[in-house]
Amino acid sequence: MQYVYLIRSEAFPEQRYIGFTADPRKRIVAHNTGGSVHTSKYKPWKLVGYHAFAEKRRAREFEHYLKTGSGHAFANKRLW
Repeated sequence: MQYVYLIRSEAFPEQRYIGFTADPRKRIVAHNTGGSVHTSKYKPWKLVGYHAFAEKRRAREFEHYLKTGSGHAFANKRLW
């Protein structure tokens, strides 16, 4: 399985991040230990939700969509 996950900074609640991984729990630990340059200054992070996909391609497509303008609007209305 592949996952698209949504996390929010606990220290800076306006900071949110959407990512893609095969292991969401391991990835959240990486974010919270500074393993990602893009999220290290806003730790700690809390998992808001995730969506599972059987195909890696589908998960990548959904992640990409959520990072577009219309994807942001969808996520703001339905996922955050």
